[in-house]
Amino acid sequence: MNPAYTGRFAPSPTGPLHFGSLVAAVISWLDARAQGGTWRVRMEDLDPPREEPGAADRILRTLEVHGLHWDGPVLYQSTRLDAYADAMQCLRDRGWAYDCGCTRREMAALAQPGLEGPVYPGTCRDGLPAGKSPRALRVRTHDDPIRFCDRTQGEVCQQLASQIGDFVIRRADGLTAYQLAVVVDDAFQDITHVVRGMDLLASTPRQIHLQRLLGYPTPIYLHHPVVLDHGGAKLSKQTHAPAVDDATPGENLGRALDFLGLGGDGVRVGVEDMLSEALARWPPSTPAFSLLPLREKGRG
Repeated sequence: MNPAYTGRFAPSPTGPLHFGSLVAAVISWLDARAQGGTWRVRMEDLDPPREEPGAADRILRTLEVHGLHWDGPVLYQSTRLDAYADAMQCLRDRGWAYDCGCTRREMAALAQPGLEGPVYPGTCRDGLPAGKSPRALRVRTHDDPIRFCDRTQGEVCQQLASQIGDFVIRRADGLTAYQLAVVVDDAFQDITHVVRGMDLLASTPRQIHLQRLLGYPTPIYLHHPVVLDHGGAKLSKQTHAPAVDDATPGENLGRALDFLGLGGDGVRVGVEDMLSEALARWPPSTPAFSLLPLREKGRG
């Protein structure tokens, strides 16, 4: 194993893997294995109301039948609540986190539009206004540019205070927000390389901000295009993307590799051989991988 590379695949058990998430897993696995690195699996099971019973086990089974074997035990975020609470307290103690009593309706009435929704107007930044009770926990931001170089997207720059605003790290329902949990767990698992979809590119400066506040190292990032359906929407559980059929792993993996320009010579072989051939061709040299979204051919 290459100690300089530790990657991870982190699905949410809100349903089985669909074709888009299989492609994401394949990209992550190939990038790690091509560099002799470690590849871990983390189950982001922090939102019980949205989770589907049995989905975590089904996701792991799908990875296995497609030859995407991971290193070490699976990390379940539901076992890490104390670590997230400690990180929140650390941010409080350093003056970087504060209670917020605003509702979404109040925010929408006052906030300016930002990159990913309303920019928090700072109503509770200097203390809860009279009559408000704590709801969420927010982290303070600033407008010093946060820059990083993505391996496929090039230089990315964001000014958090004006483009995102002070963002939530503990939700009003008491659940830990994604942005904090992913940062704490990447540091805990010594993740050096994060390979994930373009839909999370805009989240990365927030995560770098938290890494700096908590004294964590910043991984190297690669954000790849996401798979789109025939109508141009991202394949997702929310858009009812069908589950990957575990009974046809060779066919599924072949389609995923074809999307990446890593398909073989058409000879039917097992998934292990298909992945070995793809490793020899990694990374893809097709413009679609770095510049264009991948579209699912012939699917509605």
